[in-house]
Amino acid sequence: MLIGVVGASGDVGLASVQALLSLGVNDLRLGGRNPKNGARCLALLQQQWPDARLQWTTVDFNDAPALAAFARRCDVLLNCAGPSWQVQDRAAQAALKANAHYVDAAGDMHLEPSRWRGRCAVLGAGLQPGFTGLLPRWLAEQAFTQVQGLTSYFGLRDQFTAVAADDFLQGAVDGSSEPLAAWRNGRRSRALRRRRDVVLPCFPGQVHLLPYLNHEGERLARDLRLDVGEWFNVITDGYVLKALDQAHGLPRADAVQRLCAASLLDLSGQAPFVTLLLQLEGLCDGQARTRSLIFSGTGNAALTGAMAAATVVSVLEGEISPGCHYAAEALPPAASLERLQRTAAIRALNLLHGPLDHLHRVEEGCL
Repeated sequence: MLIGVVGASGDVGLASVQALLSLGVNDLRLGGRNPKNGARCLALLQQQWPDARLQWTTVDFNDAPALAAFARRCDVLLNCAGPSWQVQDRAAQAALKANAHYVDAAGDMHLEPSRWRGRCAVLGAGLQPGFTGLLPRWLAEQAFTQVQGLTSYFGLRDQFTAVAADDFLQGAVDGSSEPLAAWRNGRRSRALRRRRDVVLPCFPGQVHLLPYLNHEGERLARDLRLDVGEWFNVITDGYVLKALDQAHGLPRADAVQRLCAASLLDLSGQAPFVTLLLQLEGLCDGQARTRSLIFSGTGNAALTGAMAAATVVSVLEGEISPGCHYAAEALPPAASLERLQRTAAIRALNLLHGPLDHLHRVEEGCL
């Protein structure tokens, strides 16, 4: 089956292609704006996977006819181009014209569900949204008959590309993520406050906690029927935090540039990481239970690409019903996690039979 990947020479696109190849998907049509970058991308991939059937086509998501031609004869079209708020539904429309399934590493539900009869469109198939909504569902499925409370700490130290920075900042202004909000049997604004200089297990030094509630968290809270849900972005260093605080008063291009520069300063001399700590409380066959999960990943692009690739495989395997879906809600948690672990994006995944506070007893590390 032929898989088309738009934005294939970008960080996320290249990571998606590498993850697809590692999962045994070998027939790929790669596309992007820059043919020189495409040639370098092909050379790199063919060196590692010499038997893969790879082709490159120069394509711009702003060119609708070229995008439609790119999607033709593809079984699945995967969009990794961005910023996603600028791409909107252009790639999805190309998939519709080609009668192909559609997967978007980002994206929101701006599609008409009735047009996807017999095919599926899966959005939010990245790190966040995507993996950050899938992992709590996996934990709930493994350990609980009823979940009552959820606490999530999500942090990364990695380089912001201009596309990633633009999408991140867009989430702060389009209403998809509300700072300081939490779930209390429904969305509650200003339920929490920022916390500075916090010692948190598995994060280096003192960190800053920025509470938020986004659309993915709200859907998760409803699906799990949570009483209480709290989500925190964990900022480990000062430059990114300062850039975020200043972003609202700057033109978007300047804010993007400062966030990219700040991420490089914070990364200087440090290893990139993605860390997600989860704690669920609830019942298992009537007995109170608390379970926690410690996840460590290699980086933003690698995890986003791995999640997008796992979603494509799930579509190919017929595990997702026709229609429009968000990845975290449509993917089978156990099978998807097994596929993710076959990529190079996951460093460690540990289950703790108790609350996260137990990790404070460990003197050095937890993974």
